Amino acid sequence: MRYKYISIIPARGGSKRFPGKNTRVLNGSPLICHSIEYSLRNTCIVGTYVSTDADDIKSISKLAGAEIIDRPAEFAGDHATTASAMRHAVQYLIDKGVEFDFVVLLQATNPLRPKNLLKEAIDIIEKGDNDSLFTVNRSEKKLGKIIDGKFVPWNYKFGMRSQDMDPLYYENGLLYITKKELLLQEIIEGPTAYPFVVNHPYGEVDIDTVEDFHYAEYIINQYRDE
Repeated sequence: MRYKYISIIPARGGSKRFPGKNTRVLNGSPLICHSIEYSLRNTCIVGTYVSTDADDIKSISKLAGAEIIDRPAEFAGDHATTASAMRHAVQYLIDKGVEFDFVVLLQATNPLRPKNLLKEAIDIIEKGDNDSLFTVNRSEKKLGKIIDGKFVPWNYKFGMRSQDMDPLYYENGLLYITKKELLLQEIIEGPTAYPFVVNHPYGEVDIDTVEDFHYAEYIINQYRDE
């Protein structure tokens, strides 16, 4: 490989909508462990780190095989951004002498990923000239705005078939790969970011509520071998 890759999993302790979600057991393992185990299974990753402020997440993550980055309170509050937490983590690792070129960001709230997703994503980085990559799903929803009490279609015309619509995509959060230099500027998706189309039901799972968690339980049982 041309580059060295590490993974960072940001997982703060506070969650207003779903308290304790990062340690909630999903399919036999705490939520945070799904991303840790995914990283550890991929030999292209030379280091797996969890950035957190919570003692219970630290303990669980250590047992699962991750190394811990203590996240200061200023990067763990309700208004702190993922980009700021990633900048702190990257600078911490640089100061510790860890050598790497790209960071794979794995969000704990996106625990389900196709087995070969990371390998395929890294192959794109290795073969191309992209400073970053992020995963997307295609959306076939008919979207619009409500203006003066009326629904105004935005990406279609009334009566149009969904297969005739121009394709739109959304970030599914399954993974991001970013040069460390960009993360030091709090940039996750750089100027030459590659949009990697996944189009898998796993991309619809993003756990912020109890209802999202139950949906994840359903999806993981439907696509257990993928």
